[in-house]
Order: sequence, then structure tokens, then C-alpha cells
Amino acid sequence: MSHSSDNEKGSVQEIEQVRIGDFVVEKVHDASQLKDVKVVENVQNVEFISKAAFAAAVKQSNLSPWTARSFTLFCCMFISFLCSCANGYDGSLMTAINAMPYYQAKFNPGTLGSSTGLIFSIYTVGGIVGPWVAGPIADGRFGRRGGMFAGAIIICIGSAVIASSNTMHQFIGGRFLLGFGVSVLTTSAPSYCVEICPPQWRGRMTGFYNCGWFGGSIPAAAITLGTAKIKSDLSWRLPLIFQCGPSVVVIFAVWFLPESPRWLMAAGRDQEARDFLTKYHGSGNPNDPVVELEYIEFKENIAIDGADKRWWDYSELFKTHSARWRSFMVLLMGVFGQFSGNGLGYFNTEIYKAVGYGTQQQFDLNLANSITSAIGAGTGVALADRMPRRGALIWGTFASALMLAANAGFSAKWAEMPDDAKNLNIGRGAVAFYFLFNIVYSFAYTPLQALYPVEVLQTTTRAKGMAMYAVVVSLVGFINTYAGPIALANIGYKYVYIFVGWDLIESVLWYLFGVETVGRTLEELEDIFAAPNPVKESKRVHTVAVKKDGGVVVVGEF
Repeated sequence: MSHSSDNEKGSVQEIEQVRIGDFVVEKVHDASQLKDVKVVENVQNVEFISKAAFAAAVKQSNLSPWTARSFTLFCCMFISFLCSCANGYDGSLMTAINAMPYYQAKFNPGTLGSSTGLIFSIYTVGGIVGPWVAGPIADGRFGRRGGMFAGAIIICIGSAVIASSNTMHQFIGGRFLLGFGVSVLTTSAPSYCVEICPPQWRGRMTGFYNCGWFGGSIPAAAITLGTAKIKSDLSWRLPLIFQCGPSVVVIFAVWFLPESPRWLMAAGRDQEARDFLTKYHGSGNPNDPVVELEYIEFKENIAIDGADKRWWDYSELFKTHSARWRSFMVLLMGVFGQFSGNGLGYFNTEIYKAVGYGTQQQFDLNLANSITSAIGAGTGVALADRMPRRGALIWGTFASALMLAANAGFSAKWAEMPDDAKNLNIGRGAVAFYFLFNIVYSFAYTPLQALYPVEVLQTTTRAKGMAMYAVVVSLVGFINTYAGPIALANIGYKYVYIFVGWDLIESVLWYLFGVETVGRTLEELEDIFAAPNPVKESKRVHTVAVKKDGGVVVVGEF
């Protein structure tokens, strides 16, 4: 319906009223200046938002984080977090084990070079193979929870194989199984997490999921710091046994969690999906505006005969303009999220050793680096529902390049000094900027590495899209873990300059192609990606007047 209204200057404005559930969004079509808000009575404040319907729904919803139902959602988020812990644990684990004398004596791979590259990179080979079965598992009969359960089982088997290793071949086989299991786990878990979140909490909840990297890397660094003092093979076997800890919890807890409402809708179980939304997104109110909005969008955008029902069909990732843009965003994050210098973290102890730090100090710094990086990531998560994705990626990547450039500069200065005239402050400066790089990178990328790919993908392509993402991540990870030790052995600190230049290129590419997703429901993003220029469309915002009664009036857009 629509009607006309005269403002104080005498001009006539056409006002369209759109009903969603029990509330009305009014759009004033020809109002483009803030002063035109005076046509609306009882205005409390003016806000700038991306989607009017979403803003109106959130304003009138009464979802509280302090209820038993919300606590259930937080438990779901925590189990997803544990899935990410399994991946983060390996990152700190191997850099520490690689420096342990009993490990070196058992397998004699050396701390750098091709043998070490093979041991590190075989994990990513498992990660390349695993996603091809992970997508169909997560889309299949047992849903997202089934994918998490299967991945956790495989990780426990891999942990048993590698912790009992007495030969290099068995150790490498265990590494492959661990990488395979983690890829299955991390294909399903972020999809599950983003699909169960209320839209107004999506950034923080899904961003917190990927902070599980530090939930794994910090305990791994702490455990290896302690076991390094053991004078036997238990120094490296015990940390490998503990690697299955998070997965054990997932195995026993995951079937007590509710299934994703979007998966339920795609499986034709509409009423169960509606019941989930009512219970967890509407605080038990079936007429809650957020519930109404989400359910309408589910019905319009989720196909019950989509490609997710055909395990072999990946065509929907590329066959339309919208799908190609979505997949492009996934590929950008897959490459940039892994090849921005963060792959150096597998060789932290060697980086510290190169600027004069002893063995015990290397383990101490490895732990400290994980903690400070986690602080950066936690800050990014706290801002995830308000901070634009584009800005974080553009400026975060640029700042990462500056930090790495400073680290390389100090490292070059250290390398030029004679061994008997080293200035320890130069070494400390190199480490300080390496720490700062990890903090900046973690702030910008850690919350978004899982959040951005899962939110740009549609429900019926999300699991397979995340499988594609996992393959790309593992391919780039293979380059990091296999080429990294060889490069460090041959060119040392100069290897860092590659990432300085590449990060600058990444910043430009994010500016040109990065699509903004903050402030929209997952289904509303279809309007963005279907536009001729999704980047331009994603940056368009509305001017909204919020009335004292909670109503929302759109008074312009730009």
C-alpha cells in the first residue's frame, strides 16, 4: 500500500509501506537528504544501514543472549569452535616438535629442507583429498552434524597412528589422516555455525569459530613447552596424543545439538526449520520479526531439489553470474587467507633462531606469539558485526605488508653483523615486528577466514563451496609447508620479501573486487551478487529514521 504526505516545504512524497510479519517498513521514495526525515513523526534517531527489512526486524526483535535457548546456541558455537581447535593445534604442534631432540633422533628429518617439507606438507595433501567427500557428507542424510562427527572420528584414528609411530612412513601416514579428518571437520563446522546463528549475531559467532585456531595453537604451544623437558620419546608422543582431545568432545556432544535450520529446509523439513527459528531466533515467539523475515527468505531462496541433493554436482558453484561472483570471493579468501605471510608460523622456532634466540626462548616465544595473536583475533571478532569486511581486509592486508617489511629489514641488518658483534636490539626488533604482523593478520583475517566464505555461499552450495575452499586452502598450505623450509634454508629472511610484495597486491585486489556482506541476512546477499556490479551494490546503504515506537522508515539511499 502507499499514500502521500506533505512535508514542511510543501513537497509531496510517495511513501510505500511493506509489511513483514507484524511490522511495517515505510520507504520514502524521493527523500535523499537527512532534512527530509522531518516528514516522519516521532523520530528518535537516524542510522545508516544496508538493508531496511533486516534493520526493522532486528529493531523489533526481543532476542536476548541471557536465556537458556541462547545458551544452547552458544554450546553449538563452542562445539564448532572445537572443530577449529583441531586445525590450530597442528600449526603450533609441528613447529615445536620439529625442534625436539628426541623427535630428530627418531626420524632424523632435519629442522629445514625437503624432508621436513614433506612431513609438514603431507598434512595438506590429506586436506586436498578430504573435501571431495566432506561436501557430500555434510549435504547428505546426516547433515552438518554428520560431517563434524565423521571428521572427528578420522582425526582420532590419525592421532593414534601418528602417536604410535616408530617409522617415518607411519608418521607421514598419520599426518595424512589428520589432514584428511580436519578438512572434513572444517568443511561442515563453519557451515553449521553460520546457519544456526541469528543474523544479528552472525559476525561474532562465526568469527569466534575460527578463533578456535588459537584455541588449539595456544594449548599446543603450552603442552610442547612442558613436554620438551621430558628426556624420552614421550616429549613428542604426548602432544600428538592430546591432538585428538577436541575431537573426542565433538564425537560425544555433536548429536545432542539441533540441526541447521537451512539444512532442514533444503531437506524438505520446513516445519522443523520454522520450529528452530521460533525457538532459537525468536525466543519462542513464532511472530518475531526476525523469524518472519528469515522464514520468508528461506522459502524464496532455498531449493529442495538443488545440487546439494546430487553429490557429484558442483555446477551450481559456477553456472550463474551470482554463483561465479560468490565462488570468486571464496577463492580470494582461500588464497589470500593462507598466503599473506601467516604460513611462516609453521617455522616460528627457526625464525627466532635466525635472530639469536636459544632453544628455550624459541619455545617461550612460540607460546607468547600464539597468545598475542589470539588477542588480535578476539578484538576482530568483537567488532565483526559492525566492522566492514572490505575495510578490514584492505587495510589489514596493507598493514601486514608493512609489518613484514619491517621484520625483513631488521633481519637483514642482523644478518649483516659479524657473529661476534651482534646487536641484540636488532634481533628483538625483528621479533617485535613479526609479533605485530601476526596480531594485525589475526585481527583482519582470523574472524573472516571462516565467516566470509560461508556467508557468501548459498545454502544449497555451502557445503560443496566450503569443500572447494578447503581444497584451495590446502593447496596453498602445501606451498607454504613444503616450499617454506626449503626457501628458509636457502635464502633465509629474504623469503619474507615475497609476502611483502604479495600482500600489497592482495590489498589492491580486495579494493577492486571485495564484496561487502556486513549487515545483511544470508539470503539478502542474493540481491548483491545478482547485481551487474556486486562490489558497487554491496557498498550502497540506506538512510533510516528509527521512530520512538521502534518503527523504521527508509528516507534515502546512496
